[in-house]
Amino acid sequence: MKILVLNCGSSSLKYQLINMDNEEVIAKGNYERIGEPEVSFVTHKVNGEKYRIEHPAPTHKEALEFIIEQLTKTDYAVVSSLDEIGGVGHRVVQGAEKYTDPVIIDDSVIAGVKEVADLAPVHNMAAAMGMEACKALMPNTPMVAVFDNGFHKTIPEERFLFPIPYHYYRDYKIRKYGFHGTSHSYVSKRVAEVMGKPVESLKTIVCHIGQGASLCAVDGGKSVDTSMGLTPLGGIMMCARSGDLDPSIVTYLMKKENIKPEEMDKILNKESGIYGISGVTPDVRDIEAEAEKGNERAKLALKAYDLNIAQYIAKFIVSLGGVDTIVFTAGVGENQKNRRAGICKNLEFLGIKIDGAKNEVRGEEEEISTPDSAIKVYVIPTNEELVIARETMNLI
Repeated sequence: MKILVLNCGSSSLKYQLINMDNEEVIAKGNYERIGEPEVSFVTHKVNGEKYRIEHPAPTHKEALEFIIEQLTKTDYAVVSSLDEIGGVGHRVVQGAEKYTDPVIIDDSVIAGVKEVADLAPVHNMAAAMGMEACKALMPNTPMVAVFDNGFHKTIPEERFLFPIPYHYYRDYKIRKYGFHGTSHSYVSKRVAEVMGKPVESLKTIVCHIGQGASLCAVDGGKSVDTSMGLTPLGGIMMCARSGDLDPSIVTYLMKKENIKPEEMDKILNKESGIYGISGVTPDVRDIEAEAEKGNERAKLALKAYDLNIAQYIAKFIVSLGGVDTIVFTAGVGENQKNRRAGICKNLEFLGIKIDGAKNEVRGEEEEISTPDSAIKVYVIPTNEELVIARETMNLI
């Protein structure tokens, strides 16, 4: 069976077509600038070749139409017709308490995804648009929604409740949900395989560090704590998101500068984090380059970033009652050796030792701790699309 995995952003559509017989990626790509004034384009990868094609896409429907054309009607087509695609898996960031397990998509599910969109407005509305586009173009193909927060349904109540009046949870379901669940699930299981141990025997801290970033305490294969909260804004400092901060800062600034909620939301999501401190860009590589040139704010931002993540790792050792392994994954975690080294330097008091030569690794599985390190540290590339494809196939 072939499964098409879709990950819709507000102006983007990432996709992979996976042959589930051998879990091989047949084709993949990313459609960018959907609905924006600049010309939309898709980067399509197949048979080891990369194609960058400009093509107007006012909505996700037009983008998906063009993607289907790349898969079926070009010289590098990988399927003869849509009938070869047995199912479509959609990544959905927020299911709240309404959805925690993968579910077959129908009109009620699309409505439900929109219903909880105020907890992840950019992500959920984009996912709903992708579902509607897919339904129109592939009406006979079953679709499955896989929710980012689903893996965290095992977090105990005392850890997911916020210290605010309880009726806000009862009335509005305000609580910690957590995200990047497919990544945390995959990586925690994969590191157990690499270590040659049953996942049920391990206490693992997964550090999914990319543009969006979250940590997860995994005990015996189950999430018992995570850094992100009600929305993907909470938790550790990120590239352009603030992460946790004193909530009075928000109300103080809104009063002081007469900032509306929408503008405050933009500041915290797109102008904060290491970008906010450094003033460079939201890209860790750019900030590292500026730090090497002597930019003091860039140095400060990276120092704060490393410390903040290390502090969360220490916090999750408490949640787990110990730890066997720490795993880095996602864009920064898989590729930025300086950040891994900087984070772990703050944890040397725990007996963690990093092998400098092994830490040179980029995007590959590797144990980067020394043989005498008290805690094993790994780099494990994530594979959220494969998790979504597996869940989709299992359900349909």
